[in-house]
Amino acid sequence: MSHKTHVAVVALLLAMAVGTPLHAQMLVFDPSNYSQNLLTAARSLQQIQNQIKSLQNEAQMLINQAKQLEQLPTTVLNDVERDYSQIQTLLKQANGITYNVQSLNQAYAQRYPVSISSTTSDLQMIASAEQRWQDSLSAFQHSLTLGAGAVQNLPNTQAQTASLLASSQSSVGILQATQAGNQLVAVQTRQLADLTALLAAQGRAQALESARQAEAEGQAQEQLRRFLSSVQGYQPQTVQMFH
Repeated sequence: MSHKTHVAVVALLLAMAVGTPLHAQMLVFDPSNYSQNLLTAARSLQQIQNQIKSLQNEAQMLINQAKQLEQLPTTVLNDVERDYSQIQTLLKQANGITYNVQSLNQAYAQRYPVSISSTTSDLQMIASAEQRWQDSLSAFQHSLTLGAGAVQNLPNTQAQTASLLASSQSSVGILQATQAGNQLVAVQTRQLADLTALLAAQGRAQALESARQAEAEGQAQEQLRRFLSSVQGYQPQTVQMFH
């Protein structure tokens, strides 16, 4: 082959190589680069999953916080206040010697004097004794009335306690459990108030009855003194027993 022919063949081969399209060229697979890309994609996916899990945890935490702040749907405070008012109304029905300290002392000093004046008439002493007797009867009746009121409140107490215990057992958060506990304390406090009122009424009745008995003894002594002082001494007289 001549020199000119060799140059022509080389030029033809170069022209063919340059004119070949890109998609017709051989692709080269790089395992190292592929592994690195796969590892990067896996790490990115893991980060996305971690972020999703974190968001889910934050959402659940917010839901739990909302439950902790949820109000108790059950309340018995109105019923407790009604029972309080009933007992207070019964206490105010006390007659004569009431539960007011100032008026009690004044009425007691008037109706139960330490000593009976010599100027007090018999009719006045009888009227005072009758008034003290009426006070004792009224006090015992008032004690029975308060006892009946306390007994009538027992079904309400049972219903209120059962309702609050059920609400406490089914509470979804700390606030509901705390509110149920506070209302239970209110029910127990009202029940203690019933017992306090009943004990006060019973003590009042017993005190008035004891004071009446003591005053009756003092009045009897005064009446005996007046009787003995108004009657002349014994003088013997002739008595004819048989005709």
